[in-house]
Amino acid sequence: MADWIKVNLGELAAEGRSVISGPFGSDIGTQFFKSEGVPVIRGNNLTKDHRRLVDDGFVFVTEDKADDLDAYAVEDDLIFTAAGTIGQVGLIPEGSRFEKYVISNKQIRFRADLSKVDLDYLYAWLSSPWIFRAIENRDTGSTVPLINLSVVRSLPVSLPKSGAEQRKIGRIFRAIDAKIELNNRINAELEALAKMIYDYWFVQFDFPDAHGRPYKSSGGAMVWNDTLKREIPAGWEAGVLSDIAKITMGQSPAGDSYNEEGRGAVFFQGSTDFGARSPNVRMYTTSPGRMAWEGDILVSVRAPVGTLNIADRTCCIGRGLAALHSKNGFDGYLHRVLADLKQIFDRRSSEGTTFGSINKDDLFGLRVLIPDVHALRAYERMACNWIRMAALRDKESREFTQLRDWLLPLLMNGQVRVA
Repeated sequence: MADWIKVNLGELAAEGRSVISGPFGSDIGTQFFKSEGVPVIRGNNLTKDHRRLVDDGFVFVTEDKADDLDAYAVEDDLIFTAAGTIGQVGLIPEGSRFEKYVISNKQIRFRADLSKVDLDYLYAWLSSPWIFRAIENRDTGSTVPLINLSVVRSLPVSLPKSGAEQRKIGRIFRAIDAKIELNNRINAELEALAKMIYDYWFVQFDFPDAHGRPYKSSGGAMVWNDTLKREIPAGWEAGVLSDIAKITMGQSPAGDSYNEEGRGAVFFQGSTDFGARSPNVRMYTTSPGRMAWEGDILVSVRAPVGTLNIADRTCCIGRGLAALHSKNGFDGYLHRVLADLKQIFDRRSSEGTTFGSINKDDLFGLRVLIPDVHALRAYERMACNWIRMAALRDKESREFTQLRDWLLPLLMNGQVRVA
């Protein structure tokens, strides 16, 4: 590797205040957050699964407030999580739907000198598994994992001396990331479509009646339901989650059964294993107990309560999760019900009612609407196709991620060259 050099990340920084921590918490606290405006990049917008940025779930500040925080604006910059889930790194993707971003108080911004390094190459290097480990090994926190500016500056970087070679390698990974991001956007659109139809049918009650007309708007009969404290279509009922779902509460196996070598069953402990749609495999157990099956909806029962993934394989689940599937084959409806419940948990948390966990009795007893079987069947015919398409794209993205992780060290140790 005579034509490669090794440097610390700080040596690739641009002039000026190029490596900075986010603003003081008092300057960007919840009192400044709005429903629209300039997005604030927080830890939930960064991941370890090669998404350059999770371009949703933002909080916002006004344009005027963003101008006050201009020193913390992000453009063609790298963003690191400084507290909590360290090891995450992000980069604004091409075609982003926002023109400007600012970082939160728990992020670090790094601005590279583009005359020294190709940005796509640098992002590929810094989002690699060995840099995750390097960051985690530099944790400076006691209870909450932390990194600081010195840690970021000290991260090792190997790169070709040739800028052209860097750009060739960077383009490969940018193309892979772009395909993964496209799949994520398509899946987000499918999710939005499923939600829109669900809201029309099961919240506004304008599902197609026997003549294909919107039920409530066309004068369909509505009756008051004391349990739900609202009117619902005649013939529909109120119930609890366990009426419509088979629920398995997770239980962690003995700690000495855990391994990372692939021995035994895949094991998911909690929402820390969750990916964009399905969990990321990192742990196995030789003593599996409570199991989930392919297609089961996995729900976090510990903070953040209600976060969802879908099992893409048979797996053992720990005490941080519950696994659910519909008793009557209406998993599309069940998934949307659980997504609505998640919004309720999130709203209560934002109002100060924090849910550290939810126990079996509370989960089983959550109030739900039980529509008639005709509406459920009609919705499921659409939803099952959306779920199938989303699963295929998620699988494809995982394969691209595996390709990326396999290819990265080969390119960066000189075993493979770009033609």
